[in-house]
Amino acid sequence: MAAIDYDLSTCNALVVDGNPTSRSILVSQLRDFGVASVSQAARAVDARRQLEFRTFDFVLCEQHFPTDAMSGQDLLDDLRRNQLLPFSTVFIMITAEATYSKVAEAAESALDGYMLKPHKATHLSERLAAARTRKAALQEIFTAVEEERFEEAAALCLERFETRAPFWLYAARVGAELLLRLSRPQEAQTLYKAVVTAKTLPWAKLGVARAQLDAGQINQATTALEKLLGEDANYADAYDVMGRAQFELGRFDKALETYKMAASLTPASISRVQNLAMMTYYSGDTVAAEGLLDKTVRLGLDSKMFDAQTLVMLAFTRLTTGDRKGLQRCHDDLLRLLDRDDGNPRLQRLADVVAALNLIQQHQFAKAVDTVRAMTGTVRETSFDFESAGNLIALMAQLSHKAVQLNELEETIDVIGRRFCSNRSLTELLAASASAYPPYADRLRAAQAQVLEYAETAMALSLKGDPTHAVKNLILHGRDTLNPRLIDNAYQLLQKHSAKVNSATELMDMVQQLKARCGSIVNRGSPGEQKRQAGGLVLRTGKRVAPAYMKSAEPMPPAEAAAPDLLVPGI
Repeated sequence: MAAIDYDLSTCNALVVDGNPTSRSILVSQLRDFGVASVSQAARAVDARRQLEFRTFDFVLCEQHFPTDAMSGQDLLDDLRRNQLLPFSTVFIMITAEATYSKVAEAAESALDGYMLKPHKATHLSERLAAARTRKAALQEIFTAVEEERFEEAAALCLERFETRAPFWLYAARVGAELLLRLSRPQEAQTLYKAVVTAKTLPWAKLGVARAQLDAGQINQATTALEKLLGEDANYADAYDVMGRAQFELGRFDKALETYKMAASLTPASISRVQNLAMMTYYSGDTVAAEGLLDKTVRLGLDSKMFDAQTLVMLAFTRLTTGDRKGLQRCHDDLLRLLDRDDGNPRLQRLADVVAALNLIQQHQFAKAVDTVRAMTGTVRETSFDFESAGNLIALMAQLSHKAVQLNELEETIDVIGRRFCSNRSLTELLAASASAYPPYADRLRAAQAQVLEYAETAMALSLKGDPTHAVKNLILHGRDTLNPRLIDNAYQLLQKHSAKVNSATELMDMVQQLKARCGSIVNRGSPGEQKRQAGGLVLRTGKRVAPAYMKSAEPMPPAEAAAPDLLVPGI
């Protein structure tokens, strides 16, 4: 048995393989290499539970599980998408499938290695060594990322890309992700295009589309995505981004079809089933939505990938269908999630919404009204976000549908509409939340028209050569509505015409204060809580203990000259 020449005595590993013999061989090889602790899992779903709550130095995972709906690729995809696999972990797929599509799929998921059965121990040793070498070489970049020094990390990536230093393509991909995070989509787009020019890669083409989308170039992004999907109709991440583009254009029917395709390609992906379920809910198909939402709950309730908003939507559908027991289960499930994460304000808000639905179901309208009135008192607070707005509108629509008329509800709808209806997709998303009482949807659309009128009036003033009054006008209406679009327009005008604006510094201070009051700038709709944009690498932040091999004084072995589609993630 060949032994690797660096210390693994403090490392731990997880072997995931449904075949007991194969699993035993891998475990033995790792122990021969000196790995201190080796855990095992016979199914991908069992491995997922371990990976959600433990960190491993190595994960060796089989691609295909005959009796399991989830493949090794599905497992890795979900872990990456939901930020559950730290940079320090080496993830190697081991499989008997050697087709180009499988290898390409593995590379797209940022694998550290891809090995074919049967393999020799020396080959596994080389893969482990090479993967750890790459991680050590890029440690400076990822230390900066984890400490949230994003500008520094982006500069390091660009330097490595420009000098063609080792792992320059991987560094380019990380750098582009950082530029998108730093709201510099044009620079990210340029970097992605440079990668495409240097080496045509699907993830780089998808990155161009993502950067275009972030820059507001939605039609260009859609065209790029259509071309990419024409080249590879099974590229699931591309469908995710296409769905987002269609959603932002307000083409909910098209987005629904796209999310269906993404979910059909990866049926065990909690994130994609969740997206499909939520999009079906907003499309108004209550029966289909209830089935998909229930499937999502059964598939992922105990997973960190699960979005608790799913339970809220499921509760609304069960109120509509009169499923009292099902609604109570939604409430109980949310309380269990809250028990696990006591003090989480978002979970508490969601639990309050479902509690109010329970009161409506039980015809305790007086108590339900008191709960809703308490919520309406928060609509101008910084913590009141778009998700809160949609849930409150849906609650008020249910009360009005039940003939519980409250005069202040229409005023609250108008306040929410003027605050959040910045574009068509946001407006239609909130209007869908009000489907139980259509007059509220009409008021929301009227609020968007009013916001658009405010923006157009300011633009007309600016075009007439009076940017000072344009900015003051936007600040006035921004303070009244707390609409992020109006406030951001004021900011952009000040940036562009600062020399022509009287008291520009004072006005900029006002704009910054309004931005702080609004909370996060909302400029696009999104079904559920987005943890990571499709097609991007996960950039985990927050300081964590470095893995043993990065703390060791022992020198790392040199990188092996292996094929790039087997070694370097995405390259």
